This record gives sequence, structure tokens and C-alpha cells, in this order.
Amino acid sequence: MARPRFLLVTHSAQGHINPSLHFANRLASAGADITFVTTVNGHRRMAMAAGREPDPETKTPNGSVISLAPFSDGYDDGFKPGDDLDHYLSALRRCGSQAITDHVVPARNDGRPYSCVVYTILLPWAGLAADELRIPSVLLWIQPAMVMDIYYYYFHGHGDIIRENIKRHPPSKTTLPGLSLEFTRRDLPSFVDPADTYSFAIPLLQEQFEILEKKNKPRVLINTFDELEAEALRAVSDHLSLMGIGPLVPLALEEKEPSNRSPEKYIEWLNSKPKTTVVYVSFGSMSVLAKPQMEEVAKGLLEFGRPFLWVVREKVKNDTEKDQNDKDDDELSRREELDKLGMIVPWCSQTDVLSNESVGCFVTHCGWNSTLESLASGVPMVGFPQWTDQGTNAKLIEDVWKTGVRLKPNEEGIVGSEEIKRCLDLVMGGKENGVELRRNAKKWKDLAREALKEGGSSDRNLKAFVKEVIGEGP
Repeated sequence: MARPRFLLVTHSAQGHINPSLHFANRLASAGADITFVTTVNGHRRMAMAAGREPDPETKTPNGSVISLAPFSDGYDDGFKPGDDLDHYLSALRRCGSQAITDHVVPARNDGRPYSCVVYTILLPWAGLAADELRIPSVLLWIQPAMVMDIYYYYFHGHGDIIRENIKRHPPSKTTLPGLSLEFTRRDLPSFVDPADTYSFAIPLLQEQFEILEKKNKPRVLINTFDELEAEALRAVSDHLSLMGIGPLVPLALEEKEPSNRSPEKYIEWLNSKPKTTVVYVSFGSMSVLAKPQMEEVAKGLLEFGRPFLWVVREKVKNDTEKDQNDKDDDELSRREELDKLGMIVPWCSQTDVLSNESVGCFVTHCGWNSTLESLASGVPMVGFPQWTDQGTNAKLIEDVWKTGVRLKPNEEGIVGSEEIKRCLDLVMGGKENGVELRRNAKKWKDLAREALKEGGSSDRNLKAFVKEVIGEGP
């Protein structure tokens, strides 16, 4: 029998590409061929992350093939400040829909049709294009099931309640059907907050749910696993069939042995440190902290006094913004002290760092990929959420999985150095709180890896999904 073929369409943001690539690998291991579709800019991000141009086609040991198929949306260098957002979204929709057609129609004519289109969030047009071509489509939700539930209720009768609770002074807590948690304003996805400035997201998400509504209990694949979010996976089961197929993390994190063979200098530095003594600090590929906040982070790390590895991305400036004083303005005031205690790098392989035995804590923006990578590595967290789903993720880390604590900003919205030191003491100290956090982190690491093993919950779910697609499932 011919291998099932999947067309996998993802946004160009790094936080979307990474889990989508891991999902492609999982599909391939289940015996499918995959065509990976993203923009030229997304393809370039893949090359930058890999340090080389990715192979256009990869054949896996079982004979499956993963093919890369970038398309141009007219923004090959990416969306930049000052660009017209409406024009960008329109171009992405038009060119992306055409790219799907350009793959599906010839494949059908050649007798090797695609079995299914899988697409990630903020791309509702991919589902519409699949419907027009009369090919099954499935949403790959790359955030937690809890966030999926919140958005579902937001668009189905609870939006006014959520907005009103947020506007009240002080804001009221929100409860939702089937979910035991109470959500404060800071616990909800930032896009549902009336004060949020990213107005593009809600219409795209609403369109996505409208597409799902046209189907009878549609399947939605979630980057989570049954043991991690059992309640959230069931909460909307009368309307959506949520299936955990994660964590979609690099294969190195599924192995029992830590990865510490990298020749990078920061890995050599980590290898020189005792076990669980290093603080790893990274705020993801998109979040940029203001200079005053950076200074407080630096002060907190110095006051804590443990070695640290801190990823400080180089700022991308327009030509008109470049100035000879920029470097001085961006330089941390206590850089010499910081360099003696720890190491500051512009980039690192996060999976190699988290799997290194010297790392004892991850100060993170709580992006979902970073959260799952930390869980799968057994590293406790200090949460520093910024926007989108990160506040909800921090809530889960602190109150549900109990693998970390969340930083509290002051009245000016700045997290002070004392608060940073307090949380690091809690997580890495010898008191019972820290011991429990580390114990829980080890538990979730084991459960995450069990879910991915052959016969584990996510392994079974993914294989069942592939069978459904080819008509062999229920």
C-alpha cells in the first residue's frame, strides 16, 4: 500500500516552525510522507537555526520522505516594523492558499494524492483551502490544551464575562466549564485582554473556530500529552475532539543520556560546573526586555551569586536607528562582574543546555516550546511571562504541575532584582519548597518521555490519527 501523504503548513515564526518540524518527524516515523510548507522567510529561519541550508528532502530510516516546500509571500525578509500588517496578512493568505493548491492538484493528477492537510494556528485560510480542494484538514494546536479551551469559551458565550472580569477594579477571577482553575487577568492569554495591542490575533482565532464549528466534533491535534493535561483535553469534548500528540520536542530530549558532546564554548563551560548549579536565562526568540528590566535581571543574578548562562539576543535595528552610541546604550552596566560569574551569549542550543546536568533552573518567558523542553528535561523553572499564551503557561507551571514559581512585577511593571533572587532561592535552595519543585520536575520528565515511547499515550494517539486519516481507524 502506498504511504499516506501529509501536507503540513506552518507559520514562519520560530515558535511555530520548531514543533511543526518535530511533528513532521513523528509522522514520518509512523510511516507517512510529509511535504513541509512555510514561507521563504520561515525556510531561512530554519537554515539559521540549523547553521546550514536544510536538505530539500530527507529520507528517514523507515523509508518515509520529508520534503521542504517554501513559498514566497512577498515578505522573504520577514515582516518588519513599519510594514503594513493588513497587506502582509492578505499576501500570506493569498500566496499560502495558492501554494496548497499547487501541491494538492498535481499530486492528485499524478495518482499520489495527499491524505490530509495539517496546519498550525493563525492560518485559518489553510483549512479553507483544504475544504475547497475537498481534502481532509486538521488543526495542529501548538499551545497547551488549556489555552485552546480558554479561546473556545471566549468565542462561545464567555467572551463578555472574560472581558468584564478583566476590566473590573480589582479584576475578578474567571471560571470556565470543566476547568478547576480560577484565572486572574495575568493568567489569561494576552489576546483576550481588551488592553492588548495585537488586534490581528483575535479575528484570525475567531475565524479558526468558525471553521471548526462547521464540522462534527473535529479532531484537533494538541502539542501536549494525556498525563499533563487530562482535564483540559476533556473540557470541551462535547464540541471538539482534542488529541495529545506531544511533547513535540527534539529527539535528544527523549533519550535517557544527556547531550553534552557539543563543541560549543558554552557547553564546555557548562561541563566545567557542578551538577544543578547553573541558572539558565532565556526569553525566547521574540521577547525583548527593556534596558531597565535587563539591569534588574543582571543585578538579581549577581545577588544570587550562582553561575549562569544568559542568552541576550542582539537587537535588530533599522538603518535609520543605527547610531554609534547604540552599543554603549545597550551595554549592561555591570558587565565585567557578570562575565566573571557567568556567561552571556547571543544564541545557544536550548535543548543541549537544558539536557546538561549542570543546569539547575531555567528563567524563562514561558513560551510553550520552552516550557515543554524544560518539562522533558526535568529542569524547574522561574516564570517571566510576557504575552500571548505565556501567562497561562506560567499559571500551569506554578499551580498545576508545581515545577516552578512565577515572578511578580512591581507597580511600574518591572520585576526587581530582589524578586528575582527570591524566586531563584526558592527553586534552587535547600528548603522543602525547592526540594518539592525538583521532585515534581523529575516526575514530569519521566512522564513526558513515557508518553513518547512506543506504546505511550502520545505514540498511540499519533498512530491512531494516521489510521483515521487513511480510513483504517474508528
